[in-house]
Amino acid sequence: MLGTLLAAEPVTVVETREDPADPFLFPEEADAVARAVDKRRREFATVRQCARTALAGLGVEPVPILPGPRGAPRWPEGIVGSMTHCTGYRAAVVARDSAVLSVGIDAEPAAPLADADVLNLITDETERAALAGLGVRHPDVPWDRLVFSAKESVYKTWFPLTGRWLGFEDARLDLAPDGTFAATLLVPGPRVEGRELTGFRGSWLIRDGIAVTAIVLPLTPPPLGT
Repeated sequence: MLGTLLAAEPVTVVETREDPADPFLFPEEADAVARAVDKRRREFATVRQCARTALAGLGVEPVPILPGPRGAPRWPEGIVGSMTHCTGYRAAVVARDSAVLSVGIDAEPAAPLADADVLNLITDETERAALAGLGVRHPDVPWDRLVFSAKESVYKTWFPLTGRWLGFEDARLDLAPDGTFAATLLVPGPRVEGRELTGFRGSWLIRDGIAVTAIVLPLTPPPLGT
């Protein structure tokens, strides 16, 4: 899925639908999830196996990938990347920092949010009005789940650039039926090449019961409105 979505980007994608019978973890990684339930340990291990396979495609030797601040993965020097997992899907995307500034991916079940109140927590009135319109024109798409996923991808792209928290209310999403989205930052953004970044562009795809969203931020991001 993400391999299709990001085929034109300078990134390496590895994804899987299944957990291996005995997924490998470095001792430091095993310690990080020693108290977790089996499901969590398998997700943690499989997505790191995806990441190490992707890194191997860049010529990077296998290394532990430990959670850093706020759970963000600590990538080897010179690497940017993102990982995601949900029921029935795990994926990792990596790139050289000489090719890509930051990456954010997220996967979710392609179904409406289980709790309708969540939508009010993650969107503002402008977003909800736009989602309502999309729902009328394209009722087969779980737009509320997509906006949640896209905001997760925004955060994963944002955090490596800033080291700061970004709340759901701090970015406004504009989803399009053509499989793209734009995120406008409602707080001061990071400075890139002397210019404040005001938002991100991304893409989305739904297939076989899974929804994925992704942002690949180029080294010289174009202005959001272009």
